[in-house]
Amino acid sequence: MLVEHERRGSVAILTINRPEARNAINGDVARAMEAALDDIEHDDDARVVVLTGRGSVFSAGADLKMVARGGGLEAMTERGGFAGLVSRNFPKPIIAAVNGPAVAGGFEIVLACDMVVAAEHAVFGIPEVVRGLFAAGGGLVRLPKRVALPLAMELALTGDTIDASRAYTVGLVNRVVQADAVLDEALRLAGRIAQHPRLAVRNAHRMIREGHDLDEASAWEMSRDLSIEVFRQPESIEGAAAFSEKRAPAWDA
Repeated sequence: MLVEHERRGSVAILTINRPEARNAINGDVARAMEAALDDIEHDDDARVVVLTGRGSVFSAGADLKMVARGGGLEAMTERGGFAGLVSRNFPKPIIAAVNGPAVAGGFEIVLACDMVVAAEHAVFGIPEVVRGLFAAGGGLVRLPKRVALPLAMELALTGDTIDASRAYTVGLVNRVVQADAVLDEALRLAGRIAQHPRLAVRNAHRMIREGHDLDEASAWEMSRDLSIEVFRQPESIEGAAAFSEKRAPAWDA
């Protein structure tokens, strides 16, 4: 399978499985990713997604052999865009477990995720200009929102990469760990999220992802609507009661 899909409790793990091609994205991978995300979106028991790559590379981006024969659009799907993911408004948190280099479209996949756990040897970059190409998978849209504009410009216009340590310093990465601990650390982070009530997580996730681009008045309106939805749930009452009674909350399954 080009995108392996497994479950560990409430966490879905997706693994890009083209190690012989540095996990480059072609049409088959993009369609497989979209299909896996479709399944997870409609699976109420899957609360968080961990996305990683097979082998020593997270993803080298678009399959350049495919691009060289004029098939660059094959790596895009109608719903998810590049890799079946980068332009999708996915309702559940996605954690990138970056097990190695994430460059070009691979970095754009990382930028489409909500959190990042990276191996110490991982590097990140959008070197498309070096090949006379354009980072069309969201890198030039998302990167200036994640880091200071001069750094985004430097990475985009030189094609240089940054290592995991600097990526952590500038806020692109949540955790940096040894290579053999990447997936386990991502799963621990996912498990902490998955233990909380679904709606509280879903609405907080949506508020941050969508509210970031709204003007303040619109963001407050969205916050009000999402908070009312949460406060109407029995989990909200149980959470408050558990806090006041100094006990762990008893959530429904």
